[in-house]
Amino acid sequence: MSPPLRILGIETSCDETAASVILRDSDGKGHILGDVVLSQLEEHSAYGGVVPEIAARAHVEALDTLIEEALLRAGVTLSDIDAIAATSGPGLIGGLIVGLMTGKAIARATGKPLYAVNHLEGHALTARLTDELSFPYLMLLVSGGHTQLILVKGVGDYERWGTTIDDALGEAFDKTAKLLGLPYPGGPAVERAALAGDPQRFDFPRPLVGDARLDFSFSGLKTAVRQAAQSLEPVTEQDIADICASFQRAISRTLKDRVGRGLKRFKAEHGGVARPALVVAGGVAANQVLRTTLQELCDKNGFEFIAPPLSLCTDNAAMIAWAGAERLAAGIAADGLDVAPRSRWPLDAQAQALLGSGKRGAKA
Repeated sequence: MSPPLRILGIETSCDETAASVILRDSDGKGHILGDVVLSQLEEHSAYGGVVPEIAARAHVEALDTLIEEALLRAGVTLSDIDAIAATSGPGLIGGLIVGLMTGKAIARATGKPLYAVNHLEGHALTARLTDELSFPYLMLLVSGGHTQLILVKGVGDYERWGTTIDDALGEAFDKTAKLLGLPYPGGPAVERAALAGDPQRFDFPRPLVGDARLDFSFSGLKTAVRQAAQSLEPVTEQDIADICASFQRAISRTLKDRVGRGLKRFKAEHGGVARPALVVAGGVAANQVLRTTLQELCDKNGFEFIAPPLSLCTDNAAMIAWAGAERLAAGIAADGLDVAPRSRWPLDAQAQALLGSGKRGAKA
């Protein structure tokens, strides 16, 4: 038993501005008391992607109001809050600065502890908020910036088993949509178009299928899509639908192989776990075709498949608040007010960088 904790969460890592208040009760169960997310889709849609400067400015304009609204919905004031949790990375540095500086200001003014949260840890721990899942479990993180297979061993304890060696899956969806003239964001647009398509028409490659390692690759698949579209110019609506359906089918087969190997490794290394589970997180987790593929894969291998509600798969502040609550409950020390935002911040600091390595460190 531990005392109940109320945490204010702030999320500004990309193109959603979000604030949330969660309660971690004395039994360790999570409750979302107030949750507000403001999408910047309209601001960025004309550009076919997120413009960092526009995103940062939008965060500045909206964040204070969203925090007030989250507190109001939760029926609490800042004096009732036990700690502040703000995303500190990875993400767009301008947006991170806005959220983290706001969190610092509130922490300084109220005397509450501040937790600078890794956005990816928020995704990793969401299943404990929604499904009360025990450690360890396997997580597939699929978003616009990351595609990783991660063993979640405990709060702050993660082991990366696989990552993309080129494009993230969400990036592949966005670029495919842009190539075909579909609207932004690309993931939902490709999924909608694929409903009317023939998934058998194009035999697109399935990168790394059969490879013993658990990494991912989507650059070659993206190139194959471009070549198919160029060979058909001018493409018809049916061509676009068929390309999208075939693209999704190739990704589904790729994930089935990559994740399937991960499930076998988990069984071999953690066979005594009473409730083996695969958690899918990130914006791409909203894709119903991929969810169905993963559900069937888990059923076949004796794993529980956990996909948080769609609102908690995309960027949100409830997962950031929950990560802060988990860290506080675990006795992890709060961060100082001199903590800096990090555009790159891998969950597993010991894993070798395969993508985006540079002066500021590994991206994935």
